Amino acid sequence: MTSENSPSWDLGRFLQTLSYFKALPLIGSLDGWQQWFADSINTPKRRDKMSGVILVVGATGGVGKRVVRQLLDGGYRVRALVRDAQRARELFGQTVALIEADTTLAQTLTPAVLTNVRSVICCTGTRVQPVEGDTPDRAKYYQGVKFYLPEVVDTPELVEYQGVKNLVQATVQGVGPADEKLIFDFSHPSDDLKEIWGALDDVVMGGVSQSSIRLVENAALFSGHVSTENSGGFASVRSRNFEPPFNLSGYEGVQLRLKGDGQRYKFMLRAETRWDGTAYCDSFDTVDSEWITVRIPFAALLPVFRAKTLADAGPIDTRCLYSFQIMLSKFEYDGALNPKFVPGSFQLQLESIKAYGGPKLTQFVLVSSAGVTRPGRPGLNLAEEPPAVRLNEQLGGLLTWKLRGEDSVRESGLAYTIVRPCALTEEPGGQPLCFEQGDHIRGQVSREDVAQLCLRALEQPNACNTTFEVKAAEGSRVPKAWKELFCSLTPDAPLRG
Repeated sequence: MTSENSPSWDLGRFLQTLSYFKALPLIGSLDGWQQWFADSINTPKRRDKMSGVILVVGATGGVGKRVVRQLLDGGYRVRALVRDAQRARELFGQTVALIEADTTLAQTLTPAVLTNVRSVICCTGTRVQPVEGDTPDRAKYYQGVKFYLPEVVDTPELVEYQGVKNLVQATVQGVGPADEKLIFDFSHPSDDLKEIWGALDDVVMGGVSQSSIRLVENAALFSGHVSTENSGGFASVRSRNFEPPFNLSGYEGVQLRLKGDGQRYKFMLRAETRWDGTAYCDSFDTVDSEWITVRIPFAALLPVFRAKTLADAGPIDTRCLYSFQIMLSKFEYDGALNPKFVPGSFQLQLESIKAYGGPKLTQFVLVSSAGVTRPGRPGLNLAEEPPAVRLNEQLGGLLTWKLRGEDSVRESGLAYTIVRPCALTEEPGGQPLCFEQGDHIRGQVSREDVAQLCLRALEQPNACNTTFEVKAAEGSRVPKAWKELFCSLTPDAPLRG
C-alpha cells in the first residue's frame, strides 16, 4: 500500500516501455497488439558485419563471384583471393580488395592474405571442361544441365587437397587469436545504435525509478534516478532481441569499458527471446569517475529470475545470445541487498562491449561437393549416380581429393561449415532448399543459392562444425527459413585423438 505522499505509478511510461520492447511481462509477444503501440520498431538486425574482413578464395569462379557480390550487398567487408587479378578487376571493379595468390603454392599465402580476416569462404575447385573444349565464356561448364563428357584441366590433388590444406594452415597460423570481438562500439556508434537500447525500469513492477541511455562524448550515458518508493528499486537499459542472435560460443566472456559512480551494477545476458524469462547475471563494481575495464566470464554468470537464482538452470548457451542488459538495483540475489547501492541520481558511461578470449576466427566455410564419399562405397549402383561419381577415376580422383580437403578442414581445430552442393546450375536463386547428411542425395542446386547459403552459414550458430549436402527441393515445397534448415543439422562427431 502506498501513502498519500508516495509517488504515483506512471501507466503511460509502463505502456511506453512495453511498446519499445514489444512484449508484456508474463504474457509474451505483443505481435497481436501492434496497433496499440504505433511507435514500436522491428527486431533489430545484428550490425557486427564491419568488425572484420571476409576472405573469399576462388572469387572469380561460378560460386565465388556470387559470394562476393552478395557479401557486398549485405554490407560485409570483402577481400578476394584470386589467381588472376586483372580478370577479377574486370568482374568487380574497384569495389573489392584483391590479393593475387595461388593456394597450391603455399609461399604465396603471405600474412597479408589473412590480416584482419574473421571468416574464410573457400570456393576453389578443379577446372573441368568438356573433352571437345568449351566456349570462351565457359557456357557449357556453367550450364550444369546437359551432360558433356568432362575432362580436368587442373590437377585435383593440388587444387582440392593440397590447396585447401595450404589455405587451412595459413589461416591457423596467420589469423592468430582474435581474442576480442567488438559487439557494441559506443565511441563510434552506427546510425541505428540509438534505436537498439531502451530503458527498462521498475515501472514494470509498479515502481517510479527513471533512466535513459543516450550518446554523449564518444560514449553511451546510462543515467537517471533510482527510487525505492512503491516497492521499487532498480533502473536498467536493455537491448531489443537480435535476429540472428550473437554466437559467442568460442569466447570466455564479455568485456565492458566503462566509467561509473562507485556503485555496484549488474550485467545480464539472455539466451532466449522471452520477455520475462531466465537472465544470466553477474555484478560488478565501478570506481567513481574513473575509466575501468570489467571482464565478466561466462562461467561466472548466475541464472536468475527477478533476482532469484535458479538452481535447476544449466549454464548459459553462448551460441544464441539475444539481448544484453545493464542494471542498477538495490538487490543482489535471493533477497540480499546491494552493499553499494545508494538511491537517487546515478550515471554510468559505456565506451564499448566486447567478447574476449575468442577463437582464431568466426568460421571457415568450404564449398565441396555431394558424392565425395561414394567412390568405392560397397553396394553403390553407379548407374544411378551423377557423372562425377561414375567418372571419379577418369577425372583424376576429383571427389576423393575433395574429401581429403574436407578432412584437412575438420582436423584444423577451426570452426567450420562444409557445404556439399549437388549438381550446380545457372538457375535463378531463391528456390526452396533441402539439407541432408550422410551423402546420399542427388539433384541440382543453383550457384546463386549456394552463394547465399555460404553467407547464411556465417550468421547461423547451428552451422558451426557441420557437414551437409544441399539440393533444390523437389516439387512445390514451401521454402524453409534458414534457421529451420540449419537447426535440422547434426554437428560432426569430434575427431578422435
